[in-house]
Amino acid sequence: MTARGLEISPMQIAVRDLVEGYVNDDEDGVFGYGGRLNIRPPYQREFIYGEKEQKAVIHSILNGHPINVIYWTVEDDGSHEMLDGQQRTTSICKFHDGDFEIEVNPHNLGAKGEVLWFHQLPDDLQEKILDYKLMIYLCRGSASMKKAWFKTINTPKKDLRPQELRNTLHHGPFITAARKKFSKTNCAAYNLGRKYLSGSPIRQDYLETALDWISGGDIDRYMKDNQKRPDADELWEYFQNVIEWVQTTFPAYREEMKGLPWGLFYNQFKDSDLDPAALETKISSTMMDEKVTEKAGVYRYVLTGEDDDLYKRAFSKKIKREVYEKQKGLCPRCGEKFDLKEMQADHIKPWSKGGDTVKSNCQMLCRRCNSRKSNK
Repeated sequence: MTARGLEISPMQIAVRDLVEGYVNDDEDGVFGYGGRLNIRPPYQREFIYGEKEQKAVIHSILNGHPINVIYWTVEDDGSHEMLDGQQRTTSICKFHDGDFEIEVNPHNLGAKGEVLWFHQLPDDLQEKILDYKLMIYLCRGSASMKKAWFKTINTPKKDLRPQELRNTLHHGPFITAARKKFSKTNCAAYNLGRKYLSGSPIRQDYLETALDWISGGDIDRYMKDNQKRPDADELWEYFQNVIEWVQTTFPAYREEMKGLPWGLFYNQFKDSDLDPAALETKISSTMMDEKVTEKAGVYRYVLTGEDDDLYKRAFSKKIKREVYEKQKGLCPRCGEKFDLKEMQADHIKPWSKGGDTVKSNCQMLCRRCNSRKSNK
């Protein structure tokens, strides 16, 4: 059969053939099938399966349950690259290699039992795993066709992140180098910036954040422009400069600093003459202001003078419901009764005139009255 210009043909292989010659090395890569299968080619995401997912794969095999089709490419030299199925494949190889253990009852596979490594399993269960047949679809075609098919079969997956797809579409020496710095467990970017960034390196959050900062939000353009660049030195140097600037400008660390758009602040204020001591005094006093409900917004405020991020302006669902019940569903302006979903929360004393977002300053108006209400 064919799909997007690719020639696709099925074949079955036993697990014993898959795990032959398995190698997992951060520098040299991940290989199996006697060295003929590149399990984690550069355009693939990192291994993200947790212990639960890995064990589920092995239990499926032991119980004879089918595992979804796995896609390999066929390269010009007859070798293969993993197109889809890396997480399942690596889980199988890791278990066979002794990286984790499972709970199994040799006499009743559906019941609780002993916790055993692969080499501790009874011979018949080891053979059952090694003899298990995997369905492989072999894909032949040009590199662009393979990448297009990779995007097609991965797009429906809810857990595939946008940056993981970008890595595929803009694959080249730049992204390979960048992933070494930003996409590995305990990578350099994580060790340097983990107090200031949110997310997970292996899910590409650190790489995506750095690219977003340096590109001013146009990640695809930056990746396309640098696709053939042999290194990621510019990106790494930029990231180091951002973190150094943050640490110098705001030496007193607070947990509210985690996840802020530091690169964007750096882009705007790196050449400004900022006084860290004066900033800290302003931060401290603003943090202690009881009206400031959004503490993370303090850092933008002391840099820009904008206070939009300091206060919670929207009433909670709890307050809306309580005020609605108190009003018995009546709009205080027109006197008509409405369902809660037909009403909107409004500040009695306008926000712009110092009205707080608290229950005592909330009224529920119908949509028509709320749209007519002026800021008096």
